[in-house]
Amino acid sequence: MALITARRGGRRGPRRFTARDLVVLGVLLGLPVLLDLAIVWGPTLASVVLSFTSWDGIGDVKWVGTRNYTDLFTGYPPFWPAVRHNLMWLGVLGLVATPFGLLLAVLIDRGVRFSRFYQSTLYMPVVLSLAVVGFIAQLVFSRDQGALNAVLGNRSDPTDWLGDPDVNIWMILLAAAWRHTGYVMILYLAGLKAVDPTLKEAAAIDGASERQTFFRVVLPTLRPVNVIVGVITVIESLRAFDIVYAVNHGRNGLEVLSVLVTDNIIGEASRIGFGSAIAVVLLTVSLGFVITYLVQEIRGEKNR
Repeated sequence: MALITARRGGRRGPRRFTARDLVVLGVLLGLPVLLDLAIVWGPTLASVVLSFTSWDGIGDVKWVGTRNYTDLFTGYPPFWPAVRHNLMWLGVLGLVATPFGLLLAVLIDRGVRFSRFYQSTLYMPVVLSLAVVGFIAQLVFSRDQGALNAVLGNRSDPTDWLGDPDVNIWMILLAAAWRHTGYVMILYLAGLKAVDPTLKEAAAIDGASERQTFFRVVLPTLRPVNVIVGVITVIESLRAFDIVYAVNHGRNGLEVLSVLVTDNIIGEASRIGFGSAIAVVLLTVSLGFVITYLVQEIRGEKNR
């Protein structure tokens, strides 16, 4: 009995934080929050407010209400082509590059021939920035000195792959898809390596074919990777900027929303309010796609 009492008496109560602990917690938790507010949420909220104003960055800020949005939707010719190009970007990355990256990941995971070559070829653009990919696209698709015209033998009458507004968007999408395919391949390959082999063995014992095993056993276990890939695909397609700006500054058939934001805010026009309105539209569309996709994934997870 005395031993039990001694043990009870020896128990310590909940540890109290010292002043030093509070300072450390404040630095470790408070500093990232402050940086997030200053770098992300501060400029975002400022853009929303400025989108209802007219400001050139020097003079007085004038409140104009929704006039910027009205002018954007009805009186700004580059806007709708830019929207169409961003949607094309989303379609190519989502419907072509992503499935192709998944296919390559499956083949490499199964040990297909020349898998090392495929990994290195498709991984190379992932470690490069989109601006560098844009410069590579110029070397390949250039009218006079491009590798593609040299291979096709079009020296006498070369095709202007990057100067023709009906063709250049597809050439740039091809380069962007090359990079995105490698990115998706890496993500899915990591997910496939984490799949429990016993699941495949159990499916094989039950008589399932390789195709049935993949779609009914393996693919459902890749749901977390699917969410990551889906969000990244939407973000990459709607924030496309580097590659088109490196090619021709986003003009002559390569207009995208992010380039319009840059041209209006830091370009010669200095229409900060109008450029902020374009940025808000881009943010709204991005959040709309991402939230819709995440809600569908969460509902699908609950129904399982």
